[in-house]
Amino acid sequence: MKEIVPKLSRVAVLGTSTRPGNTQTLKEIELAADAFGVKIQYRDVLGPRDIETAFRAASERRADAVLLLSSPVFTSQRTQIANVAIKSRLPAIYPQQEFVQDGALMTYSVSVADMYHRAATYVDKILKGAKPADLPVEQPKKFEFIINLKAAKQIGLTIPQSVLYRADKVIK
Repeated sequence: MKEIVPKLSRVAVLGTSTRPGNTQTLKEIELAADAFGVKIQYRDVLGPRDIETAFRAASERRADAVLLLSSPVFTSQRTQIANVAIKSRLPAIYPQQEFVQDGALMTYSVSVADMYHRAATYVDKILKGAKPADLPVEQPKKFEFIINLKAAKQIGLTIPQSVLYRADKVIK
């Protein structure tokens, strides 16, 4: 995001406080933001009615961009969120590729296809007699960076060529 918005100094982070792991994720984001000299503005989104309010607050507090954490609230409202972000003219990064396919700007997230493939190897091992408790817990290994240029244009944002080259997929 810092490369796409060079003057980035404030990022609104939208999350759902009742979601397990939200607090820890926010702590990690704050550590990373500090390293880049970026201030975080957390907005709690507990339901669909809070989405527009959160984006309005981000604009009023002069956020330069938005980061959405993973949340069932967001997943069920993907199109609404993409539209509100564009209307607010706020560049945002989303937790899943489906958001970008539904019109949002960009995502850097785990490859779901890779995770399914790796899950199949676990099932194969279990069916061949391995005990699930003996199998190692793995972290995701493959991530995808996807950019939607149509959304960028609607926001009035030019994505640097150096960023586009690193994208796994560019939607035009």
